[in-house]
Order: sequence, then C-alpha cells, then structure tokens
Amino acid sequence: MIEIKELTPDEFPEMKELFRAVFTAPPWEDDWSDEQQLDEYLKDLCQVRTPIDLGLYEDGRLIGISIGCVKHWCGGTEYFIDELCIARDRQGGGLGTRFMELIESHLAERGIRQIFLMTQKRVPAYSFYKHRGFNEVEGLTPFFKEF
Repeated sequence: MIEIKELTPDEFPEMKELFRAVFTAPPWEDDWSDEQQLDEYLKDLCQVRTPIDLGLYEDGRLIGISIGCVKHWCGGTEYFIDELCIARDRQGGGLGTRFMELIESHLAERGIRQIFLMTQKRVPAYSFYKHRGFNEVEGLTPFFKEF
C-alpha cells in the first residue's frame, strides 16, 4: 500500500537516513559524512515558518521524501521543494511519478497550485521533472559565491 503523509519531528531519523542513502550515491555523490552538518542542513529545511515535509510510505516503510515550504509570491502561493528523493532500491518503477501526483493532490487540498524547485541539468532529476510537466524558468539563473 502506497500512502503520503506529512512528516513530523518523530520521523527525522528515518528521513535523515533515507536522504543520506540517496544523495551520497551516484549521480550526486554528496559527502554527508559530517553528522552534525547533515543534521543542521535538514533542520534548516524542516524548521521554517511554513514547512510541508512529506513522506511516501510503502507498506509502512519510508521510501520517499519531499522537504519544502510554502512561499507567498505576487503570482500566488507556491510549494518550494528544497529536496525530493525516492529510495534507491525503489527508483525506476514509477514511484517518483506517483509521489508527485500525491504531492500535487495534497497541495491542491490546501489551495496551493504551484510548485517551484531547482535541479541540475546533468542529473536524472532534470529529465524526470521535464517529463512531468515542469517548465524551466527563463531569465532565472542561480548564483553562488565562495570566498
């Protein structure tokens, strides 16, 4: 049985382990070996004014997460997804698509009809989002500065 539910702080350890398992593997290969840095990163995302952190469960096992928040913009209220993933052993079977459908339904019930996210063009997530009706935002360029 597949279901979606809003995550609570009680699910933080399970969410953290899923996040680490997905994003330390290819194609991302992020280094999340610093336990405190990972805790702080996820808390930064989850402990905002208007969080919507969603879990996708299959037979009681957390297999997907969407960490994001509500942002109010002149064009409407949107769900800003900071991180989204499906467990590595469950990827490629349509669960990502199903999760997005459930997220959209969940948001619509709350009166939210826009999703905003960012991803890199060189990872499979780029094609995943393009094939699910997401459009690139022309004129928007992410910036980064390291010093």
